[in-house]
Amino acid sequence: MIKFRDVSKTYPNGAMALRQVTFHVPRGEFVFLTGHSGAGKSSILSLITGAQHPTSGEVRVSGYSIGGLSGRDVPKLRRRLGVVFQDFRLLAHRTAEENVAFALEVTGARAETIPNKAMKVLTRVGLASKARSYPRELSGGEQQRVAIARALVNDPPILLADEPTGNLDERATRGVFQLLQEINAGGTVVLLATHDLELIRHAGYRTLELRGGELVYDSAEEPAGSPG
Repeated sequence: MIKFRDVSKTYPNGAMALRQVTFHVPRGEFVFLTGHSGAGKSSILSLITGAQHPTSGEVRVSGYSIGGLSGRDVPKLRRRLGVVFQDFRLLAHRTAEENVAFALEVTGARAETIPNKAMKVLTRVGLASKARSYPRELSGGEQQRVAIARALVNDPPILLADEPTGNLDERATRGVFQLLQEINAGGTVVLLATHDLELIRHAGYRTLELRGGELVYDSAEEPAGSPG
């Protein structure tokens, strides 16, 4: 589903964000992506979404080659990706249901199918009763669940989660992480970027660790030890 082969990324200001990164995330896997700020996590995610192209090497996502991606193909790729952010990025003037529906509207879903699809995915994340609530009326954990519902509403095979628990307390973190596990159990690839080493240690999923733009640890290749 996601393949990086000898990928390097240098930005126009000369900063090298990634150095010869190679990994493969197959269908159905749950993977943590970790590393200090500036290690390259954001560059990895930007390459996966097609927001950036590699300077060298090859990135393939759900059958698309990112380096050769045309403007016409970018929307097609992004319909195969769900993305969740640390800061939720909900529309304050729209209810939970309307926030989810908006993701369907912008991808051209038939208007008559939107309400049912939005409610179905809100039910999936445990928020059917909050469908008509505005973001300001929801807790942080509930807002993140709405954001996850929005990311899932187009049934993407890949879910990218960028520090999804970074603004949440411990209880909300557990709830959101459990939801991501359930999503993965349904067959969706989950790539979760996080600084939370406790979450990584207790979960036992595959871990990719970046340091200075290099992939320094892949637990799939080195079962002994733990990410540093």
